Amino acid sequence: MVARLVIAAPSSGAGKTTVATGLMAAFAGRGLAVSPHKVGPDYIDPGYHALATGRPGRNLDAYMCGTGLIAPLFAHGSRGCDLAVVEGVMGLYDGAADQGELASTAQVSKLLKAPVVLVVDASSQSRSVAALVHGFASWDPEVRIGGVILNKVATDRHEHLLREALGESGVPVLGVLRRAPAVATPSRHLGLVPVAERQAAAVEAVAAQAEQVLAGCDLEALLALARSAPELHAEPWVPEVVGRLHAGGPVVPTRPALRDDCPPRRVAVAGGAAFTFSYAEHAELLTAAGAEVVTFDPLRDESLPEGTSGLVIGGGFPEMYGSELSANEPLRKAVAELAATGAPIAAECAGLLYLSRSLDGTPMCGVLDADARMSERLTLGYRDAVAVSDSVLAPAGARMRGHEFHRTVIEPGAGATAAWGLRQPERRVEGFVQQGVHASYVHTHWAGAPEVAARFVERCAGGPVA
Repeated sequence: MVARLVIAAPSSGAGKTTVATGLMAAFAGRGLAVSPHKVGPDYIDPGYHALATGRPGRNLDAYMCGTGLIAPLFAHGSRGCDLAVVEGVMGLYDGAADQGELASTAQVSKLLKAPVVLVVDASSQSRSVAALVHGFASWDPEVRIGGVILNKVATDRHEHLLREALGESGVPVLGVLRRAPAVATPSRHLGLVPVAERQAAAVEAVAAQAEQVLAGCDLEALLALARSAPELHAEPWVPEVVGRLHAGGPVVPTRPALRDDCPPRRVAVAGGAAFTFSYAEHAELLTAAGAEVVTFDPLRDESLPEGTSGLVIGGGFPEMYGSELSANEPLRKAVAELAATGAPIAAECAGLLYLSRSLDGTPMCGVLDADARMSERLTLGYRDAVAVSDSVLAPAGARMRGHEFHRTVIEPGAGATAAWGLRQPERRVEGFVQQGVHASYVHTHWAGAPEVAARFVERCAGGPVA
């Protein structure tokens, strides 16, 4: 059994990431093995979690992976750890639109049987904080709010008023944090700036967050609360066992459809500052399916890894590095040549832009007959997708769940053969399937459909697509 806490808030902007990351770093600094987790599809926060703990930050997304995989994925990530800290998403009870509690922090806390610590931005209130906490604590009796951390407290007098009010609520105050500019993490059009882009500054920010938590939080009480979580009966998710989660049903194990004598296939995965969005489980599934996963940096490397037989280009911020990516002409040419051979290439969001003809007028790889540009409009939300045609990721008609998160547009939005038909929020087709390329704005979490990795690696080995 792993001691565990969920760090939640009444709304976004209350300081969840600061508190969760600070707690992770503070407990790791005390010698505990801390497992970091994030509710929802966010890629950026887990990077700070990994920096704080020295372990991969892992997402727990009940929409994309299904509720039945939350506890197994948690058990997989936290195996061998002393403590797990789970950062929530948005407000405690906010989840997928029009889906009730699905994918909310509250739902994940119940699936993990984990106590919740509520982070409250107290900067503009005093006695009202008690009514706020009472409402959140009583809304769902199955959600156990075990304590409150008050953030952005102004003065000793302000703290006294807040503690006095909460003394009547029955929910203990486990921490009080003052306003501290040193712990702030810069943001831009898609949220926090990723760790890979700020390196030393990110290390300093995480250290400052740990110091703030050490000074203002009762770590012994928080650890005792985490250890009060009951036993969680869940077999760890095993990437070597490929499964499919059926609605309301169990995971059905199968094995990758590869010959026993098939040698490992080298799958190159884009990384570096321009391509920071990835889920740890993707590389694990590719490896389990028989691939040798090698990371390369399109900003620095002028060629693909030797022997590359498949390419994965995930999300990130190519719009921030357009000129540098364009200047690396040898790599752009190598990617285009690989695509021309029909080798499997999976590109999501940033990868879609990189494969386009141009981004904001700057030449990209030219694999796709399309041009991308920045937009004022934020496209954000979960997506229920259906494969339009056979591809290296899925057969025609296969359903997957994913999410979109970008401030760019690509024209046209779909190729002659589209990647996905989307059911909500409006019906449309998007993305490109041509030869071995599958390129789309939709991010997917392969743990929810792990046969995708086996299919991709089989294609790397020259197996059939259909």
